[in-house]
Amino acid sequence: MAKYNILLFDLDGTLTDPKVGITKAVQYALAKFGIIEEDLDKLEVFIGPPLLDSFKEYYSFDDAKSKEAIVYYREYFSTKGIFENEIYEGMNSMLKELKSINKKLIVATSKPTEFAIKILKYFNIYDYFDMVIGSNFDGTRTSKEEVIEYVLDNIPDLKKEELVMIGDRKYDICGAKEKGIDSIGVSYGYGSFDELKESGPLYIFDSVNELKSFLLE
Repeated sequence: MAKYNILLFDLDGTLTDPKVGITKAVQYALAKFGIIEEDLDKLEVFIGPPLLDSFKEYYSFDDAKSKEAIVYYREYFSTKGIFENEIYEGMNSMLKELKSINKKLIVATSKPTEFAIKILKYFNIYDYFDMVIGSNFDGTRTSKEEVIEYVLDNIPDLKKEELVMIGDRKYDICGAKEKGIDSIGVSYGYGSFDELKESGPLYIFDSVNELKSFLLE
């Protein structure tokens, strides 16, 4: 839709399918604590929210243990998991077309910025983006609200009605709502349709093609 000139994209589950890399990195970290999880599907819940929150919520780790688990997670992810990832079909052409009509494209992710940049470069889509904003390795700016706030603070002469956040989990939608911008949910990622609907985006699209048609309207 023409009114959205600045498009904020979540990364995991929105631009790329990171399941194998993320779940294997979580599996590796849990094993360091003697927790053996063979079923990677059970670890899909780690895709999207900040890792610290997920280790606490799903394995009852305290802050210190969660931070230690993140160190182990990054041991695996930084060398192997980061490349165990796939770009969604049609994504490259969509980004190319959006860029050709002068849309401002921004990655807004809870993943560390450095990892996000490496992934975008790996899939040859880095150059489409004007900004890549993620979390810091010291554990700051991990929530989607903080990421969006950073974007808002660093674009001059910004009009909020020009922005839309696009993501596959409730964290993307709720973060946008918290900061007073519109949001679009994509159900081809890792949030269920019900999760997205409950969080209240303006639109929900089931495929990259549906999203593309809307954004290029």
